[in-house]
Amino acid sequence: MQVVKYVFQPHGDERGQLIALEEFVDIPFKIKRVYYMYDTAQGVVRGKHAHKCLKQILVCIHGSCKVLLDDGKEKKVVLLERPYEGVYVANNMWREMYDFSSDAVLVVFASELYDEADYIRDYDEFLNFIKDIDQ
Repeated sequence: MQVVKYVFQPHGDERGQLIALEEFVDIPFKIKRVYYMYDTAQGVVRGKHAHKCLKQILVCIHGSCKVLLDDGKEKKVVLLERPYEGVYVANNMWREMYDFSSDAVLVVFASELYDEADYIRDYDEFLNFIKDIDQ
């Protein structure tokens, strides 16, 4: 499995830093939804699902967290701890976000609007879905 980590171009001077993200320039898809997580309690695991169609870029703009990516064959853990780095999460990829620092703010850029029918929330169902795609 190839993990694609993006490094966004900071623009800064004595006033501070600024990151601008544009669809099809910095984000490889049309952005249809943006949301963020914060005040995540210690020990909580977020995500624990896959999407059939939706793609995402995750950026921890403050603090840090880990992201487990699982394509059904291989698992990799990505540490997000810099506000100018993000990780691409393809469709058909199980994801779990965990080990949030107390000050973590995780922003998610999504390629689709919320659609419950696009979610796979059971890991065994995810493995069967991936197996069917590979055949």
